[in-house]
Amino acid sequence: MRIPGIKGFDQQAFEKYFKNTGWLFIGRVGSLVIKMAVSIVVANYLGRGNNGILTGGITYIYFFSAIATLGLDQFIVKELHVFPENRDQILGTSFWMKVIAGFLCVPLIYIGYLIYPAKATPYSYVFILSFTGVVQAFNVIDSYFQSQVRSKYIMQVQVIGNLVSAAIKVGLVYMHMSLVWFVYAYFFDILLLSLGYFFTYQDKQRSVFTWQFQGSLASKLLSYSWPLIIAGIMVSLYMKIDQIMLQNLVNVKEAGAYNTVAQLSEAWNFIPSVIVTSLFPAILNARRDDINRYKKRIQNLYDLMVYLSLPAALVITFASPLIYKLYKPEYAYAAPVLSVHIWSGVFVFLGVASSQYLIAENLNKLTFIRTGFGAVVNIVLNLMLIPKMGMMGAAIATLVAYASATFFVLFIPATYKQGLMMFRSLFLISLFQKIFNR
Repeated sequence: MRIPGIKGFDQQAFEKYFKNTGWLFIGRVGSLVIKMAVSIVVANYLGRGNNGILTGGITYIYFFSAIATLGLDQFIVKELHVFPENRDQILGTSFWMKVIAGFLCVPLIYIGYLIYPAKATPYSYVFILSFTGVVQAFNVIDSYFQSQVRSKYIMQVQVIGNLVSAAIKVGLVYMHMSLVWFVYAYFFDILLLSLGYFFTYQDKQRSVFTWQFQGSLASKLLSYSWPLIIAGIMVSLYMKIDQIMLQNLVNVKEAGAYNTVAQLSEAWNFIPSVIVTSLFPAILNARRDDINRYKKRIQNLYDLMVYLSLPAALVITFASPLIYKLYKPEYAYAAPVLSVHIWSGVFVFLGVASSQYLIAENLNKLTFIRTGFGAVVNIVLNLMLIPKMGMMGAAIATLVAYASATFFVLFIPATYKQGLMMFRSLFLISLFQKIFNR
């Protein structure tokens, strides 16, 4: 089957990239549909209050996810791409690094909870979820299959895992179980995916028991990834701090309603990650072989991010009142907030794409700087707007913070041209040039 051409894109390259990302998209879209349907069922069952309590616990874990993952995922793919013969050393070293980091996160999460607790969310819930970082260590297998362009295995694990998870949560609703069971269910989600990755890897005539830890490689990976660890912490702060601040500055019910907004708005943010994960090897090859092709591919990547995100934002802006008819009436007042929050996705798409450029150019420290700037903007605006506007203030703060972080590269001499390229895509300048130059 021939894939229709898109102006401005090399047809052969586009078909190759589309096929490479196809399985990932199927898996993620399938998982998204399942998750969104179940999240609506669970939110309606729990109500705003209990939904807010559950959100508070999950958010704390998200804050420390960057430490648990060590920012290694992209570098694992890169190392496997460059040194495929060192597979067991790369996977074994990365796995044990993540296990150690996951255990270290348990006391760190406790300290974070003591410093800034989420009102109404018991620490016992947070403690149960604290161990997700440990079981997520098997996600290195995900990176392995990405490096081998065998994303169908990732898709199979994700879809099956989410089907089982959905069945469990629907069962809990049907049996009218208490809130703590949903906390356990969330932890089981992570465990189930890790087990799926483990058995899939073993089934492909490979064994995790041949993995080896290598100290020199661990030092090398950490030297590359530490800026991304800090950047990940900053990202988690400016993506999720608004939910904890709403819970503490307003009330837990407001946080519960806002959680539905965040889930709906951020559900599609997997798309840029899937695209850049698949295209990253091609971008690296172009940088090595043809600098002009490299620049063209970066611009095309920014264009693609805008072509996907702008229409989605427009549709959801106008469809938000209809979407909230799926929820109980107590959630209906969140619809206008979704119409604002959804536009932050445009800057998420561009930000993920530009992050690949920073990795390719070994400018990882700038990722930390710009995300740190975005985190500061978000926290300051949340403090100013949430007391006055509630969750609408949180949505505005998120939108401004995402835009500020993405275009912070304009103020760095080494990257300001990338900012201009993103502006060309955002305002459709490069699209019109491609149309009229063909």
